[in-house]
Amino acid sequence: MEIIDTPLVGVKIIQPKVFGDSRGFFLETFEKKRYQQMLNIDLEFVQDNHSRSSKGVLRGMHFQTANPQGKLVRVVRGEVYDVAVDIRPESASYGKWYGVLLSEENKTQFWVPPGLAHGFVVLSDVADFEYKCTNYYAPELEACLIWNDPDVGIEWPIDNPLLSDKDKRGKTLRELVK
Repeated sequence: MEIIDTPLVGVKIIQPKVFGDSRGFFLETFEKKRYQQMLNIDLEFVQDNHSRSSKGVLRGMHFQTANPQGKLVRVVRGEVYDVAVDIRPESASYGKWYGVLLSEENKTQFWVPPGLAHGFVVLSDVADFEYKCTNYYAPELEACLIWNDPDVGIEWPIDNPLLSDKDKRGKTLRELVK
């Protein structure tokens, strides 16, 4: 597997080794020792999630205010543009964002450490998105950075995404750090 650093502290792109032939393919999506050694992920994954969304749906930018979740994400059907925003005030990359294309074809994974906001927009007709989490989901601790915060300046590949009511009420980074 190949590990690619990003401009965000601790955020990594993972290109797994894929073995394929005319019959199909095989890849390892997680192996604890290897991910600990190569990515320095010394956290236990406690929850796996799977979501399906249609074209134009933007989910995010979510995080938990306490008990933050690290997320190891991938797409098993379709294509999404996946984004992480560093909202850790003490981080050297605070307020910065990074995006990566995840698809069933490229089989790329994205490691988003605890303490970052995370979201994605669906580019294909439908997308199945799977992710492992390092902490349990706690709805009472969930918060949302607004997807189009002008101070963060995420360059989404879509202008008018479909948003949940919760995501429409997201806060700007300035509002979140008060």
